This record gives sequence, structure tokens and C-alpha cells, in this order.
Amino acid sequence: MTAIVSIKGLWVTRDGHTVLENVNLELNEGDFLGLIGPNGGGKSTLLKIMLGLIKPDQGEVRIFGLEPIQARKFVGYMPQKTLFDPSFPVTALEVVLMGRYSRAGLFQRYRPEDRKAASKALEAVGMGSYASREIGALSGGEQQRVFVARSLVSDPKLLLLDEPTAGIDSAQQTEFYDLLCRLNRKMGIAVVLVSHDITAISKYVNRIACLNQRLYYHGSKELTNEDIERAYGCPVEMIAHGTPHRVLREHD
Repeated sequence: MTAIVSIKGLWVTRDGHTVLENVNLELNEGDFLGLIGPNGGGKSTLLKIMLGLIKPDQGEVRIFGLEPIQARKFVGYMPQKTLFDPSFPVTALEVVLMGRYSRAGLFQRYRPEDRKAASKALEAVGMGSYASREIGALSGGEQQRVFVARSLVSDPKLLLLDEPTAGIDSAQQTEFYDLLCRLNRKMGIAVVLVSHDITAISKYVNRIACLNQRLYYHGSKELTNEDIERAYGCPVEMIAHGTPHRVLREHD
């Protein structure tokens, strides 16, 4: 296996507060990592470090053997919240084309190959027939698929998604997770998925980690009860896989 993400001894502080403490993580080609943890635990910060948007105070980060900024062309990113005006007249295809901005450049026209790549990305997420539809006319789940297509249009080898199912219903969430599995297994794209949905995480991913300043990660789909309790600060009796569910002890 070839390591595509290597993080060693990572520390990040902000305003005297430790955000990430001695984080170590290694991911290989084809991995699908589910990253869980409480709000404010540093999950979004970790993704931004992998993108080169935040520089750590200590530690080494290599993405595809490169500094994060140098490797950004190999990485697709879907932020926690995609803000847009639903009344703005922009089509799904035009939204996806925005993912080719770095190639087209400021005030440059998109080339035929850019439009072809955007159409291909829409097809990959099952939205090819919606290319000419305005983004504001699509459902929440359909919009999320378009935003994934935007992150795919540059042919990434690694896809980072920060709570991408927030705000969409359970049926659309299932379809979305199925889409990510297809991208991972059929297209060979490694995925890091941040989510609070432990049930979905345990069902779809092949690696799981829990982050609350410190990272609890064993390179597998299993975490110990102690890992979860230390990270969440409350007792968790069991996380079962196969038919995922949680049982919580009483706590304040």
C-alpha cells in the first residue's frame, strides 16, 4: 500500500488554546476514513491543514509526499457549509465548472475540455440530466451531489468532505453515502468523511477515527469504548458494526 496522507506529531494552537494535540495519521490509496468527534474537536481544522489552508505549529504533514499546498491539485474538498444565493441564475453545470477555476485563471474563458470534464463529473454523481437546471431549483440532496461533482471536476485522488449530509433528509443521505462508496470503490478515490452520524460512518467506511484535540485511530473500523468515552466525555457502552447501533449508559 502507498501512503497518500502522512501526519506526524501535529500540534495546532489558537489564542493560547490547543486545537490539535500530537495528532498522527496515515492513510493509503483507496482508504475511506470516517472522522467523528464532538463539535469543536478539531475535525474541520484537520481537513484545512491537509489542504494547506492552516499551518500547524509543530509536526509534519505530507499529502502524496508533498507539502499540502503543493498537493492541493490532487485533492477535492467540500466544506461544511456551501453558501450561495438560491435565486442566483446559475446552472448545475456552471457550478461544477467553478471547480476548474484554477486551471482557467482569472477572467479566462472555460475551454471545451473544462466543460467536458464538468459534464463527466455530473454524470459520475448521477446528475448529468440536470446540467442545465438552476442550482436553486434542486433539492438539498441534488445540490450536494452537484457540489461533490464540483470537487471531482479536477480529477482528485483524495476527497475531503466536511459534514456533507447536514440539512438533507435520511433517504437522500443514504443515496449520498452510496455515491461516496461508488466513487471510492469504482473510481479509486480515497475519501475522508467528517460526520456526526456514527451509524452511517460505521456502515460505509473502512477506517474510523475519533478526534477531540487528540486523535484516536487504530487503522481499522473499530474503536474501543475507552477511545469513544475519552473523546466524547461521556460513557458509550457499545458501537456495533454490521448492524450499527449505540447503547449509552446514563450520564449527566
